[in-house]
Amino acid sequence: MTDPYVRIRDLGVTFTGGAKPVRAVGGVSLDIREGEAVALIGESGSGKSVTMRAIMRLNPEKRSRIEGSIHVGGHDVMKLGARRLARFRGAEVAMIFQEPLLALDPVYTLGAQITESIRRHEPVSRAEARARALQLFERVRIPSPERRLDSYPHEMSGGMRQRAMIALALACRPKLLLADEPTTALDATVQIQVLLLLRELQRDLGLSIIFVTHDIGAAVEVADRIAVMYAGRIVEEASARDLMRAPRHPYTIGLLKSRAHGAMVKGARLDTIPGAPPDLANLPAGCAFAPRCFLAADSCRRDDPPPLVALDGGRTARCLRVEHTHPDAIGTPAH
Repeated sequence: MTDPYVRIRDLGVTFTGGAKPVRAVGGVSLDIREGEAVALIGESGSGKSVTMRAIMRLNPEKRSRIEGSIHVGGHDVMKLGARRLARFRGAEVAMIFQEPLLALDPVYTLGAQITESIRRHEPVSRAEARARALQLFERVRIPSPERRLDSYPHEMSGGMRQRAMIALALACRPKLLLADEPTTALDATVQIQVLLLLRELQRDLGLSIIFVTHDIGAAVEVADRIAVMYAGRIVEEASARDLMRAPRHPYTIGLLKSRAHGAMVKGARLDTIPGAPPDLANLPAGCAFAPRCFLAADSCRRDDPPPLVALDGGRTARCLRVEHTHPDAIGTPAH
């Protein structure tokens, strides 16, 4: 079996700028194969976006401490110098941000921004770069693409700006696309269009994708696998199908129960997860989810966080009581 295109091991990110250190990511390990789409889901503050930014080394270096290793396409990201890092961003890995109006430069046209990005990484003329920018606009289905190249970001609708952001991310032909909640600011119809576009691009271009979202429905549309994050750690990882059919971690079960679904009776109240996520500067002993968990026992509140448990079908869950979520499948410690 070939090595994964992305290999993250024991990634830790601690922010040190405040009164107390905040461990936003605490020992994340994740593999992503070429052409695979993986979704990171979880509540706000679970460490999803911090993990994504660590892959491109976008977290502020003076105010953060990074541990562990990140390898992307054979590159040891943590050891890249400034020049190699600049080439790595865009040519190997690109990011789609949640709000393109803030990510795009308001004083340059969209065509100028994409053209400049291409010429920064490749020795091509301005005319050649603009021709590719036009092809990208056509690829992401922006209407009247030639005219839109000369538009400024504020002249486009939210959905069109997000398509332009995707075109910019693809400008230098990266192999890994990081999508940080790219549909949150869009209405439902446009969300579906953007999700289908991402899936199509992934299939046609052979992209690997890491997709961050709060929306489990969106994750299922895009992802082959889903990793659930809580308090800076991955607490469950499985194929999208397995996770939706039979979640194994109590937190994942709570997330799935708290969404509207077709079997609900009209007027019924949504289930909720009690309490709130923990303060990352003062994590409790043992399992961080224990204070909110319907299965928590005294053993869950002692000592270190629970280890990952290997389950059937190549899935994992970080829970001492995982056998109670599926009586017929009792896990063994993961290697």
